[in-house]
Amino acid sequence: MLTPRPHTLVPGQGELLLDRHSTVAAPAALDGVLTWLQSALRPPTGLPLPRVRTDATITLALDPELGPEAYRLRVTPDRAVITGGGPAGVFWGGQALLQLLPPAVHRKATAAGHRWAIPSLQVYDTPRFAWRGLMLDVARHFLPKHDVLRIVDLMAMHRLNTLHLHLTDDQGWRVEIRRHPRLTEVGAWRHESQVGAVSGGPADGRPHGGYYTQDDVREIVAYAAQRFITVVPEIETPGHVQAALAAYPSLGVTGAPQQVWTRWGVNRNILNAEESTVAFFTGVLDEIMELFPSTYIGIGGDECPKDQWRDDPRTQQRMAALGLTREQQLHAWFVRRLGDHLAAAGRRPFGWDEILEGDLPPGATIASWRGSTGAVTAARRGFDVVSCPDDKVYLDYRQSELPTEPIPVSIPLSLRDVYSFDPVPPELTPEEARHVLGGQAALWTEHADSPRTVDYLLFPRLCAVAETLWSPAGGDFGDFERRLTHHLARLDAFGVEYRPVSGPHPWQQRPGVPGRPATREQRAEHIARLVATISTP
Repeated sequence: MLTPRPHTLVPGQGELLLDRHSTVAAPAALDGVLTWLQSALRPPTGLPLPRVRTDATITLALDPELGPEAYRLRVTPDRAVITGGGPAGVFWGGQALLQLLPPAVHRKATAAGHRWAIPSLQVYDTPRFAWRGLMLDVARHFLPKHDVLRIVDLMAMHRLNTLHLHLTDDQGWRVEIRRHPRLTEVGAWRHESQVGAVSGGPADGRPHGGYYTQDDVREIVAYAAQRFITVVPEIETPGHVQAALAAYPSLGVTGAPQQVWTRWGVNRNILNAEESTVAFFTGVLDEIMELFPSTYIGIGGDECPKDQWRDDPRTQQRMAALGLTREQQLHAWFVRRLGDHLAAAGRRPFGWDEILEGDLPPGATIASWRGSTGAVTAARRGFDVVSCPDDKVYLDYRQSELPTEPIPVSIPLSLRDVYSFDPVPPELTPEEARHVLGGQAALWTEHADSPRTVDYLLFPRLCAVAETLWSPAGGDFGDFERRLTHHLARLDAFGVEYRPVSGPHPWQQRPGVPGRPATREQRAEHIARLVATISTP
């Protein structure tokens, strides 16, 4: 009943019963994993699980012949042994061990009346992809630190290892930058928010905001690292920047005073191309790199209207001085400047597939969201790619055609639709496919204004994404559904307010709040127009 589906599982005879005499053991290199496992098992079971040197009930071990995230789990009536190629592999094996116990093991206090028995079996498991991620937008609606840490734990449960944090946008700036304090003093707050997805719709009149201090960020990063999850930050440029312009209007093309944007959609206000603005954002990235050890640093690049550049005499002069004739070249120049700065610091720029419309900075990695065009183009041009096509893994999209779906956005993405996601486009050759690092789901939060709504949109669809990224290709949806029935009990114990398979609970609905539904044909036509400027080799 493991989720994600393991590579191989061979049932055995009998079971291992954990009781007050049970012990644990691990070499010093696995101290952190052992401490985590004890902290996961002790509260719900009430068992002491002391550490011993030998002959432990649960033993953690390393085997360098395994891959760094691979593990073997062997359970007999006498003992359980989790062996990994590295600490990460042992940790994922520990997550599998938890799933073999009653679902109440995911509760935070003693759960009485349970036999803490693990069935005898042998498991060998290894992930299909190295990048198994979730993009979490905390800019549109801020998610407090406590709730981000909770998401990290849920990611770990599902063997996801990359949290892409979308930290800045038109509607809010969510990370403290000490050299530019107004980014959060002003840019982290808006006076109201649009209600629903209809252009020109009403506003709620309610202020919204929040941000992570640098100490908060360090805590999130460290907490995630203890669970072998890398946090990849994203700072949007040169579009999606009105929160920054509200704080520092001189960064904009017009220089006019701005407010943090209260609407949803694509904003025409973008950055100017002055050297001072490039220096501002390279300084921001310097602080970001101090906070986030991730190899990859997001610089956005998506949905950047260029009419302000086209209509602005100063920008046209700047383009002429740079030897540029088209606004798209200026976009590529801006992205390249930030990418070069990151590369000089030993990092890699991570941008949305719009940056494929120009020359890419060396080492750039693409988040391919507009169908598979970006993934195919990037791989054929020799760039690494993370697949996140909106028509498969944008989890803010509505989950069915039911009229009770809250604020229905775009096309319906059912559990079955999401489970059919494969990060590797079929037209790639094996050599080209090596550039596909993996994939990630995306949760944009225009209409997710509470942790309860985040739960509703993520689960159980994120369970399906996790399986497509971890498990061998060619999964069986029927088998996944059967295992999910048991897995939902784990989510219940954890406290996840997921969407029932039959449809939303009454309190998960938003009657009277309009959405923006589309058919698959309409969405496909829209995406085809957007990617028309990307030429696939």
